[in-house]
Amino acid sequence: MLLPKKVKFRKWQTGRVNPKSISPDTRGSKLAFGSFGLKSTSQARVKSIQLEAARKVISRTLTKAGKYWIRIFPDRPYTAKAAEVGMGKGKGDPQGYCFDVLPGRIIFEVDGVDAKIATEALRKAGTKLPLSVRIISRAHKQ
Repeated sequence: MLLPKKVKFRKWQTGRVNPKSISPDTRGSKLAFGSFGLKSTSQARVKSIQLEAARKVISRTLTKAGKYWIRIFPDRPYTAKAAEVGMGKGKGDPQGYCFDVLPGRIIFEVDGVDAKIATEALRKAGTKLPLSVRIISRAHKQ
């Protein structure tokens, strides 16, 4: 699983956003490494365990022929309180790390395999993530 080596703050503030004001991401919205990519069309927080599940699916589907890139890194800690604990008495302990994905962000890129295998790998990976995605390629407009 991906996690930062060192963090400045153990816990972050929640950072709630008005869902009506979510604008498309301006960074990481174009293919940079591969020929095919998985682009988000909605907003969500992707946990490192979800990212790892998607990565494993891509790795298995591509076998040794293809190469893949992960374009996001989970560096935001998320917390949770234990089960059946009452309200109050402070914030829960850090449970893991996540990344805030905005619409338009490229999450994975794939190269070195034909279009059929690449789209199948990215389709399977998209089902592991908590957001809606679409597969893009260099042949199509981004």
